Amino acid sequence: MDDLESIKAYLPEAVRACRTHSEQGEVAAYIPELSKVPSDALGICILDRYDQYVLEGDVELPFTLQSISKVFTLILALMDHGEDAVFSKVGKEPTGDDFNSMLKLELVEPGIPFNPMINAGAIAISSLIAGSSPQEKSERVLTFFRQITRNHTIDINHDVYRSEAASAHRNRSLSYFLKDNGVLTGDVEEVLDVYFRHCSIQVTCMDVARMALLLACDGTDPATGQQLIPRRYVQIAKTFMITCGMYNASGEFAIGVGLPAKSGVSGGILTLVPGRLGIGVVGPALNNKGNSVAGVQLLETLSTRFEWSMF
Repeated sequence: MDDLESIKAYLPEAVRACRTHSEQGEVAAYIPELSKVPSDALGICILDRYDQYVLEGDVELPFTLQSISKVFTLILALMDHGEDAVFSKVGKEPTGDDFNSMLKLELVEPGIPFNPMINAGAIAISSLIAGSSPQEKSERVLTFFRQITRNHTIDINHDVYRSEAASAHRNRSLSYFLKDNGVLTGDVEEVLDVYFRHCSIQVTCMDVARMALLLACDGTDPATGQQLIPRRYVQIAKTFMITCGMYNASGEFAIGVGLPAKSGVSGGILTLVPGRLGIGVVGPALNNKGNSVAGVQLLETLSTRFEWSMF
């Protein structure tokens, strides 16, 4: 059992020191609504399998999941269709490119997205969510997030959703390219609607920590013992988090922090200590790779101090 008291005693100092790193980043302004948050915010929740937790910093600051949602839409698509169907639409390899790049879609056969954690891959995954309409698909995704966070008040931030839908020129280009390649078979705008909605689901650090703890426990809810997600699909998701979860800084994060993680351009980071802890972080100021500057620094500081590791 982790000594949460030791972590709690150290957290104020760590958050205070790491908050200053926010000055080195900028909030995501390409989605206008995301630019309205304080750039120096930093908060963290650390939750153990016995439902004990510690909080520090701006933990009440709401933020949208953005790309963190990709981990769980992948899982939901796997639960809906299985591995063969999912991996006929997306690959399993890191790209080394920016998260919104379309470069390798044209250069590398067979023209499917390299992995589900980049935008093109997550859009392809969104097309695989079961449902007869975009509304039904989105409702299934939202219900899934409410289940895995044990928070039935979670909802879509409609201001962010509308802002994303209005400014998503690159994602539309990616999607129509995927349509031309035969990766998307449905209506492009309907697929994008599902994608924008799950990226716009609003959470707090505690919600993200609960999602992370479920992955840390291989899909078993530690409170009830119920297997909410098949262990195999959790393994797949965590592997993608290690190799692709921090965009094209994933290798650097794996070496510096040593934990599976997924970031989002709202400044959120989901990470976990396998079998032990779920961790949710928010720090809206981003580096040039799209990851929270202060959040990454805080996780590296804590991982070094408490000798966290995925091994």
